[in-house]
Amino acid sequence: MQFSITAVAAAIAASTITGGVDAFVAPLSVRTSFLANGSPTIQNKAVRDDRSLNSPKRMWELLSSTVNGDEVADIAAALGDDDDDDAVDADAATPSTAASDDESKTDESKDSADKEVEVKVEVEVEAEAAPEPEPYKLVLEPVSAASYSITSSPRTSEPGSGMVHTLTLNLGKPGHPDPIVIEIGKIGRQASAAVTLTRGDSVLYATASRDKSTRDIDFLPLSVEHSERFSAAGLTSGAFNKRDGRPNEHEILVCRLIDRPLRPLIAEGWRQDTQLLSWVLSYDGVRTCDPLAITASAAALWLSDVPLLKPVAAAMVGYIDNQLVLNPTLEQMKHSRLNLTVAGTKDAVLMIEGAADFLPENLMIEAVAFGHEAIKVQCEGLEELAKVAGKEKLYDSIKLPPVGLQATIDELYTDKIDEIYNGSLVKKDQSAASSQLSKTVVEEMEEQYPDEKSAVKSALKDLMSRRMFELAKVHGTRIDGRKLDEVRVIDSEAGLFPRVHGSALFTRGETQVLATTTLGDAGMRQKIDRISGMEKKRFYLQYTFPPSCVGETGRVGMPGRREVGHGNLAERALVPTLPSEEDFPYTIRVESLVTESNGSSSMASVCGGCLALMDAGVPIKSPIAGIAMGMLLGDNGSVSDDNAVIISDLLGTEDALGTMDFKVAGNTEGISTFQLDIKCEGLTLETMTRALDQARVGRLHILEEMSKSLKEPRTELPPTVPKVMKVQISPDSIGKVIGPGGKQIRALIEDFGLANVDVEESGNVQISGFDMEQMEKAKEMITMLTSSAGGGGRGGGGRGGDRAPRPEYVGPPAEEGVTYQGKITGIHNFGVFLEILPGAEDGSTPGLEGLCHVSELHVDRVRNCEGFIRGMNTETLEVVYIGKNKKGQNQLSRRKVMEDRGVKSRDGGPPRRVENKPPTPAPEMSKEEMDVIAQAIENATTD
Repeated sequence: MQFSITAVAAAIAASTITGGVDAFVAPLSVRTSFLANGSPTIQNKAVRDDRSLNSPKRMWELLSSTVNGDEVADIAAALGDDDDDDAVDADAATPSTAASDDESKTDESKDSADKEVEVKVEVEVEAEAAPEPEPYKLVLEPVSAASYSITSSPRTSEPGSGMVHTLTLNLGKPGHPDPIVIEIGKIGRQASAAVTLTRGDSVLYATASRDKSTRDIDFLPLSVEHSERFSAAGLTSGAFNKRDGRPNEHEILVCRLIDRPLRPLIAEGWRQDTQLLSWVLSYDGVRTCDPLAITASAAALWLSDVPLLKPVAAAMVGYIDNQLVLNPTLEQMKHSRLNLTVAGTKDAVLMIEGAADFLPENLMIEAVAFGHEAIKVQCEGLEELAKVAGKEKLYDSIKLPPVGLQATIDELYTDKIDEIYNGSLVKKDQSAASSQLSKTVVEEMEEQYPDEKSAVKSALKDLMSRRMFELAKVHGTRIDGRKLDEVRVIDSEAGLFPRVHGSALFTRGETQVLATTTLGDAGMRQKIDRISGMEKKRFYLQYTFPPSCVGETGRVGMPGRREVGHGNLAERALVPTLPSEEDFPYTIRVESLVTESNGSSSMASVCGGCLALMDAGVPIKSPIAGIAMGMLLGDNGSVSDDNAVIISDLLGTEDALGTMDFKVAGNTEGISTFQLDIKCEGLTLETMTRALDQARVGRLHILEEMSKSLKEPRTELPPTVPKVMKVQISPDSIGKVIGPGGKQIRALIEDFGLANVDVEESGNVQISGFDMEQMEKAKEMITMLTSSAGGGGRGGGGRGGDRAPRPEYVGPPAEEGVTYQGKITGIHNFGVFLEILPGAEDGSTPGLEGLCHVSELHVDRVRNCEGFIRGMNTETLEVVYIGKNKKGQNQLSRRKVMEDRGVKSRDGGPPRRVENKPPTPAPEMSKEEMDVIAQAIENATTD
């Protein structure tokens, strides 16, 4: 930071004459009102606690702390030792002293209120309190036009080694300079097809394989697996056997993203087990790999002999600074109001998965079209790659239905299907009648078409789908008697259970959801270990679909992929309406138990979850409702057209026999999430526009019905919700609150009867409990612990309550530059605490501890400190003592040990550090300038 020396000196001198000063820059946020007698009153409480500001020298130290340290020392020496003897340093003050100081300042401010002059000075903050952040400005790097190219080369110099074919794709969108490179022929040659996909430093590997035999079934046997290997980010699994375990929630969601656009494009009648596998082998941490996983798996399937009808690709779209951005970076996504993943062919869209901050429908359509432009380029390139590297499709293995079977089924059973779909039967009776008809058809067709059970069932299903379409198209009614845009009867109730924080029962026709909300402190956050680091979710929704909700029996236990996907969809729908953590510091968990199901239980979970949040007193921004839209086509194998029939509030049977499941959720203003799955060859943007317009009408109707049970959040939290209090401490003092092995924090919880104490890396301490008086005492104890002088990274302070302070280390000091074998005493996201020198043998005094910050753990960047240390499977680390920080805390470095032994970072250059670059030092001051400032301060003191 730089400022005019002459201006500072003039400002200091003038303050004693006029009672006011010009604006200048200093390291603390201070708003000072100068009284008529010339003495300043500090209005910022954080700074007001420092009584030494009454000293001119102390004031100058605040002003000059951004100047070169040697120059400050020179100026201080020039001032002499004429400081105010009564000045008290806040860092060394006791709680009682601070309290009395507050009282005296209060009295002083009352006495001088009449004399206060309307002259104020703004002192900006550089380190302690950052200025208000400026609006994010998106800057996109220009790129060349969209294009693709294919190269081929021998795999090795040996004859007959095979060819390696490479497709390079330039998507032609600003801000996406890295091309997508797809390679086949080098790795995984025994699979039906195997490709590697590279973008930047991220590399994915995908394979497509199929069995040789054909199964006698009436569905497509396709399975999909996706794995984000920890080694891709230089990490190791924290599991006991150090192997990557079962798929986490995010991997399951990516599996669903891969499956949904590919399944409808595999040729009808394909009955050979098919498996798609994909791995993230290298991850650069710049952009998400989710759309790449779809493209890589689709490319492998397209180049294999499995009969995929068309190539498929995917793209991600963000909406940042009022601009649509293709495949935005993770940093850009922090400012995005849209998170949209689109997959499709060059002709139409097949799958959409998106979350938005209440954006209008027309912008959603624009975003889908924007993403589809990039999909077209990729699909065209894949078409050309298949000409040189693709295998011949195995259409011959598909068993076609017997000639005349469909016509026979149509002639014999059309009237019976119309009787079932006349709108007079409820789900239970309609399902029973359909099941009985299916059995009858199979038995009656057995003699005429032996060994064709699967073909008979498929023909009957096709007839039922066409009759459903005809009923809707010709008569404008549906199989339950409703109109095309009619929503089933809605009934909702809130506040069902006395001890639950929030509860609601939402019923829509024969779909019913019981939702509950639980509030807790930061310790209740959901933790997910990913290659990008440990993710801690403040809000999460968990969806359960037991077999009893459809009148069946079955497995109950860990959630299946469908439950994970539906829960995530409902969760994303509610996220935009939640209050910020600053306004509502609770962790929020919503559980959705489906008690009855006949279509769109995920959207019912959105409605029920919203009511449960309001019942718990969560101050949401606006109510949210969701609706599922369907589409009926006369030919399920075609692309949607003007002949398509759009229906609102989808039934289970309409979902099974129709061609679209389009879920949309939001408030009265816009959309918060939407999801599209289709069974035809694609959905045109025109049809999607019709579906969104109709969905909006239905969503508004549902919101109106929900308001009849609860219009707005309750004004008070239930008594069963623990109270939450926050206190901010210096990150350097975190160890004092935690204590060795967590002893201090456990003592705080025990002594003050707290529910929990959660300490974040930023120094934010969250205290939760039911007794506000005890919580206040705990807060005072934490303040005392962190304000006391001395101690290492984790030492210092008493155990809580009225207990004596914990003894300090009394052994020989650590020597700077000496290597120690440190014992790990604590692992956190920000670093590792180690004991480098032992304490007394009788345990009367602790050992000497220090902090090895995450940036000092390795020559390369460590993204996940906890996972990194667990992966090492060790209880000790060899570290170098590098001295104390400005707080007097011991600092350690493992990186320096590695550097001294010749270990270099992966790129061969200097180690990649996590912390920000140091600020550019201010220019040195001349002796004349320092004399001017010293003289000005002396004048201010004498006057």
